[in-house]
Amino acid sequence: MKLAQIQMRVGPDKAANLRHAEALLSRAADADMAVLPEMFCCPYENKYFPEYAESEGGDTWEKCSRLAAERGIYLIAGSMPERDATGRIYNTSYVFDRNGHQIGKHRKMHLFDIDVKGGQYFKESDTLTPGDQVTVFDTEFGKMGVCICYDFRFPELARLMVDQGAEVIIVPAAFNMTTGPLHWELMFRQRAVDNQVYTLGAAPARDLNAGYHSWGHSIAVDPWGKVLMEMEEKPDVKVAELDLEEVKKVREQLPL
Repeated sequence: MKLAQIQMRVGPDKAANLRHAEALLSRAADADMAVLPEMFCCPYENKYFPEYAESEGGDTWEKCSRLAAERGIYLIAGSMPERDATGRIYNTSYVFDRNGHQIGKHRKMHLFDIDVKGGQYFKESDTLTPGDQVTVFDTEFGKMGVCICYDFRFPELARLMVDQGAEVIIVPAAFNMTTGPLHWELMFRQRAVDNQVYTLGAAPARDLNAGYHSWGHSIAVDPWGKVLMEMEEKPDVKVAELDLEEVKKVREQLPL
């Protein structure tokens, strides 16, 4: 299968972000699946999450559903702020099939609450509520799991997805300029080797004028831990070819 990763800048204009995502998707016309970055329609800052939050089935959801159907692709719609009926806000990733039907939904379980001395400070829990579900969805290629950014630091969650049959783990993520250089590639290779799966991380492009500076470097890693593709920090679209037979071969040769 061909999987396109969309690395895009995210600004304060939600409609412009959606148009930008659509334009970049058009550069991956032959892809079977596309992945948008974490908070692709909303600046990654606590003050914006309540303002940009929509209920499931809202305008941004509708546009992503339409894009998947029009292009005949699976679309992992990065993540966006979701408001539930009680007013709680989640960092949520919706998954759409080739007909635009929702076949998966992941609410970020592990909120990004960190305070690195001399580095990054952020507390998603100031505005967001954690999810509590492991998310795996079916495709004609095989089962795939999705989690969001900080979730990926927890090896137990990756293993729970694999225990449910996932052969690919997809991660919309926005690592920062402290953790990105140290841990980004390392973690995607770690999880790939530990679980003998493909791992893919789709990040926002870096914008030094924004309040949060993304590391970028969207990445694809195979079940051996080999980096198939890694972008730089700029907006870009790249397609990785995944052969899920490789998962079976690796597991036969190294029966972990």
